[in-house]
Amino acid sequence: MLKNLLKHSLRALKKQKGYVAINIFGLSIGIACSLLIALFILHQLSYDQYNLNKDRIFRLTLDGKIGEQVVNAAYTASVIGPTMAADFPEVEKFCRLNSFGETIVKDGDRVFTVNDFVEVDSTFFQLFSIPLLKGNIHTVLAEPNTMVVSESTARIIFGNQDPIDKMVRVNTREEPYKITGVMADFPEETHFDADILTSFSSNQRSRDPEWMNNSFSTYLLLKPHTLAGTVEAKFPAMVEKYVGPRVQDLFGISISDFLAQGNRYSFHLQPLTRIHLDPSVEHEVKPAIDPKYLIIFGSIAILIIVIASINFMNLSTAQATKRAKEIGVKKVSGSSKGMLIAQFLADSMLISFIALVVAIILIYIALPYFNNLLNAKVSFPLFSNFYTLPLLILFAAVVGILAGIYPAFYLSSFNPGTVLKGKIRDGVKNGKLRSGLVAVQFLISIVLIIGTIIMYQQLNFMLNKDLGFTKDRLLVIERAGAIGSQVNTFKEELLKFPEIASVSASTAVPGHNNNNNGYMLEGRDGETFLLQTNWVDYDFLETYNIELADGRFFDRSHGSDEQACFVNRKTIEEFGITDFTQTRFITMDSEEDRAHMPIIGVCNDFHFRSLHNRINPYMIRFKNDGRFFGYVTVKFHSNASAQLVKQIDDVWKRFASNNPMQYFFMSDDFAHMYRAERQNAQLSVVFAILGIFIAALGLFGLTSFTIEQRTKEVGVRKALGASGTSIFYLISKEIVLLVCIATLIAWPLIYFIAKNWLQNYYYRIHLEWFEFLAGFVVALVMALGTISYKTMKSVKVNPADTLRYE
Repeated sequence: MLKNLLKHSLRALKKQKGYVAINIFGLSIGIACSLLIALFILHQLSYDQYNLNKDRIFRLTLDGKIGEQVVNAAYTASVIGPTMAADFPEVEKFCRLNSFGETIVKDGDRVFTVNDFVEVDSTFFQLFSIPLLKGNIHTVLAEPNTMVVSESTARIIFGNQDPIDKMVRVNTREEPYKITGVMADFPEETHFDADILTSFSSNQRSRDPEWMNNSFSTYLLLKPHTLAGTVEAKFPAMVEKYVGPRVQDLFGISISDFLAQGNRYSFHLQPLTRIHLDPSVEHEVKPAIDPKYLIIFGSIAILIIVIASINFMNLSTAQATKRAKEIGVKKVSGSSKGMLIAQFLADSMLISFIALVVAIILIYIALPYFNNLLNAKVSFPLFSNFYTLPLLILFAAVVGILAGIYPAFYLSSFNPGTVLKGKIRDGVKNGKLRSGLVAVQFLISIVLIIGTIIMYQQLNFMLNKDLGFTKDRLLVIERAGAIGSQVNTFKEELLKFPEIASVSASTAVPGHNNNNNGYMLEGRDGETFLLQTNWVDYDFLETYNIELADGRFFDRSHGSDEQACFVNRKTIEEFGITDFTQTRFITMDSEEDRAHMPIIGVCNDFHFRSLHNRINPYMIRFKNDGRFFGYVTVKFHSNASAQLVKQIDDVWKRFASNNPMQYFFMSDDFAHMYRAERQNAQLSVVFAILGIFIAALGLFGLTSFTIEQRTKEVGVRKALGASGTSIFYLISKEIVLLVCIATLIAWPLIYFIAKNWLQNYYYRIHLEWFEFLAGFVVALVMALGTISYKTMKSVKVNPADTLRYE
């Protein structure tokens, strides 16, 4: 029977080549788009799934609030891991991570730049399932100054030599590191990367007992069958026991009074497999993806398939008159309704399977461009997994059934007597369902168009918004600690270049903040204030072109400025400071060692983080020669040439010997912050265009059928003197009406979706009528443009020929 169905399907489809080509082309694009999106979503959901103990591994996150400042971050105190391992019987092991990012490694006189350098505890390989190719997982990082390198890093540095027991140096550290192991390269689907792992015990801060010095990531391996909630229930008692005395020492109040003021200091357990899907946590090594985007893209995948399936249904029912006599003859010859339904479903499934083959080819062609667009490594393991091919076949079968189920029942329900008398034609013309489905296509297209426009509007807003400082023509040199106390001499050498306007050294720069400090205000006992803190030199304000609102900035002629501070407007407003000239902040290092810092000036607010976040209180303190770490920012009079950057690098080499200059341009860095938004917007554009194209393809086929059905009517109207414009209006008015109906439904729908999506951004655009009108105009132009070719072609035909048409 299957052979017979296939034979009849091939014969029937051969007679309708144009209809079949449109359906296959539309379905193949729809399937390819949907599968690409599905691959991307599965890739995002697969992060950290490779770990054997993934269900038992949790990361500690700090949940803090001091005043109006809220912290939800992936860093914790060094002491918390060892303490929980000792006090909590539910904790089997802990591992702390300290990521340095790009780092210099030296093998003798040879210097290498390593992208990801991470300090970890010796338990790392007992928690995370990264294969250790050489070395013992229990001892490989047990001693200070030991190192494990990835397989590719070992090959880059040592070639074919065995790296075990080799000695290398890192940055400016005096003590060399001994290589004790080689690990496999980290998979793409992990929330942090590492080319080199070193023993965390090498860092003296690994033994820091301070509970409120939060700088490291802490991971816990819970014992089997332990619920995270059981462990989290013990956190308040842990905070009271260990953090409480420190709060009393710093603020002079008990932890209960501290919390009663509306402050918060607690921790949460974040499941390992949820880390990549939680962008609310700050200080990630790799940016997390917002699950809302996965929902958006998943919805787009479904919508595109719906558009392609609607094309199939519309064209199938539209072709009914061409197959009407065939159906009538088959029914008279004894074919049952069930047999006819099976035949029509076989037709649609055959088209779907052919479309699947074409779609697979399209995916392999598009995948490199898709990965390049998303900066991802999405793969299509067609034959790698035993279940991939069966799932694709099942997917094509489901699509074929869903797309062909209505046409199958519709066509098989024809009355043979009516069909053979040729009376089916008028019934098909009404096509109310077909019109409804076309309206749905336009509805989806308009939602995609408006949604994409809004995404781009928000992206452009973030890229072009006034940040409160000038980000252009700024080159930022990282790891300025390599030149140590020579930073002022280095600045003087750079200022000899006429192209350089100013140079500033600071411990932080916008987009790279590293200190969130607590302070008190003189005369306001018991209150605590949290501020981002940056230690800078005299030239910082000029270099970044930050506007002075009141007072003054640090001045070389005022020696006492080194003990003063400078704040932004938000600090004055949010902390209720009425007269900053009479206000002093108090550092909270300890009860015995506190500095009173007068505020000497106030600057206008500037964005030191991305526009996802609100501007918070910000303090600038003076950077003396003792603070080596941080950045050097070089400001140019005009855009820097490659030759000038090379000259700066030459000066750097004189001061930093074998440490290569690592730098970035501030404008590029801020643009990089919104890489996810740009990628998502670009992806939305691509799929919106393809969705519209599929809809246009179906509309083209439907228009061809409609004009064919009304050939004689067009001829009669032309013979009676009707103009081409009036005939075009006659055929297009229904489409215009459908676009208008779809628009009226789409507008409130996309308004609700966009309004919800924009809540992700603290600084966001206001929805304007232009975006909604643009969606309507684009859909209307697309529709009229699609049908105009066929319509105008029919108008040019000689009426005498059309009147003879049968």
